[in-house]
Amino acid sequence: MKATTLLREQHQQVKGIFEKLEKKNGNAATLVRQLANALAGHMAIEQQLFYPAIREVDKDHVDEGYEEHAVAELELKRLLRTDPADPNFKSRVTVLKELIEHHVKEEEQELFPKVEKKLDAGKLEALGAQLEKLFNDVQKDGYDTLSTEELTTTSSDTFRRAVGDTSRGSQAVAR
Repeated sequence: MKATTLLREQHQQVKGIFEKLEKKNGNAATLVRQLANALAGHMAIEQQLFYPAIREVDKDHVDEGYEEHAVAELELKRLLRTDPADPNFKSRVTVLKELIEHHVKEEEQELFPKVEKKLDAGKLEALGAQLEKLFNDVQKDGYDTLSTEELTTTSSDTFRRAVGDTSRGSQAVAR
């Protein structure tokens, strides 16, 4: 499966979880955990593999993607610490959903078409296989193994440093 196709499918999965949360269709705590696992896996494959592989196609979108992931991860951490009975729970779901929707829209309408135009089908298929393997590996461990408890450092910061991306403040280290 092409990398962009896999990422679009994951976007739809996350959208479905948000819909269940908003409609109160299921246990809220369980749904938040599913959301956290889906987002952690998705962000991991974009940050570790997809963004480094397509950086030269659109550096600005890649940089923005890392930053959007960082903000979404912070909001996800806050949501995970919020009891579903807490009056702030609904607003935190809404804010996270809006962050993700904005990110998805930019990727699907702007970034992915550029990537699909610049990379040949074989490269997109090979990248898709790598993304799928890593996603499955991450899903075995879940959200807890990917994220620090600190609110000042996100997985986006960690992965940018790991791939040697030193642009736009990626060297910031939590103290």
